[in-house]
Amino acid sequence: MIDVTKEDGLWIVTINRPDKANSLTGEMLERLCETFESAAEARVVILTGVGKVFSAGADLDEARAGLATSPLWERLSGAVAALPGLTIAALNGTLAGGANGMALACDIRLAVPGAKFFYPVMKLGYLPQPSDPKRMAALIGPSRTKLILMGGQKIMAEEALSFGLIDRVIDGDVVAAAREIASDTLAAKPEIAVGIKELCR
Repeated sequence: MIDVTKEDGLWIVTINRPDKANSLTGEMLERLCETFESAAEARVVILTGVGKVFSAGADLDEARAGLATSPLWERLSGAVAALPGLTIAALNGTLAGGANGMALACDIRLAVPGAKFFYPVMKLGYLPQPSDPKRMAALIGPSRTKLILMGGQKIMAEEALSFGLIDRVIDGDVVAAAREIASDTLAAKPEIAVGIKELCR
């Protein structure tokens, strides 16, 4: 349910459970953690999903059994953020709950026009993973972060773009758009690309 393709320095990591809105089980989270922890050699990693939803967050049954507060979420976002290569979230649809963490940890976020963004953690009675509010606030500011996390607001793609939560709305193939953005990094000397990312931290 987590597909990984590798080609000339480019890794594409795809969440493939469209019949369940790409909700994540513990096994899928482990696989994502292991994938990103092993991706230091990748020049670019594109993260996407199959279907009309990027990810609905934790699988409901497993969330009730404890997955909602698992340290795997923080481990995953930390692994994404630590990569030396360029990371692009190619959001093929709605992004909900704990799945926000891995997208927030990416360098660039693209989304299709119909995507919604929400993180109803407070309503469900949980705290978000520690790094998620910090990364979100760094992108959109504390007030808008509270609007999402405490106000429970669903943010549509165009508003997410105006906030700075995403970087572009792509009316078409979002993975193809991510590939186009990745092309300069893939063509550059590795040490130059890594050096520029470090300067941007």
